[in-house]
Amino acid sequence: MTLSLHATGKLGLAALLAWQAASSWAQTPETPAALMSQQREAMTQLSYMDGAWRGSAWTLDRSGNRQEVTQTERIGSLLNGTVRVIEGRGYTADGTAGFQALGVVSYDVATKKWSMRSWAQGRSGDFPFVPTTDGFTWTTPAGPNATVRYTAVIKGDVWREVGEYLANGREPRQIFEMNLRRIATTKWPEEGAIPMQ
Repeated sequence: MTLSLHATGKLGLAALLAWQAASSWAQTPETPAALMSQQREAMTQLSYMDGAWRGSAWTLDRSGNRQEVTQTERIGSLLNGTVRVIEGRGYTADGTAGFQALGVVSYDVATKKWSMRSWAQGRSGDFPFVPTTDGFTWTTPAGPNATVRYTAVIKGDVWREVGEYLANGREPRQIFEMNLRRIATTKWPEEGAIPMQ
């Protein structure tokens, strides 16, 4: 029995693909437990954020009007410490939550990069997140050739965050500020998990 050149080529390609697949597994021998351990280790850099926070905040809307709120943030780890969850609420003078946001901060072991997935005011996105020596920065697009950069400094139980509108050829313009104090520790969102029975 003889194989045609076409069939031989297919067998050769199949063997090459099988070898490449085996080779790629050999190059990334990390188990899920090892990957999660690295994520957890990276995430410990942000453990100082955990807790319940409250304070004042203001922002400028698109027409330049200043809006002031009482801002709260609730932060804790989830998925066995491999991600951090941030829930923000801005309360207006009548006590309603005029602003609500949810963010999940994660660390990609393969790329060595951080990101924050955020949902707020009917919008969502993945945004670059960079830990610093005393806080973090994150940025979000703000139209053609413009971004908003948020810079947070957290020292002990005090958190100050400033948002600046950055447009090509213009000086940065502050459009947001919040000043919070940690008011409590919390085991949120890990607490209250549904037990096995």
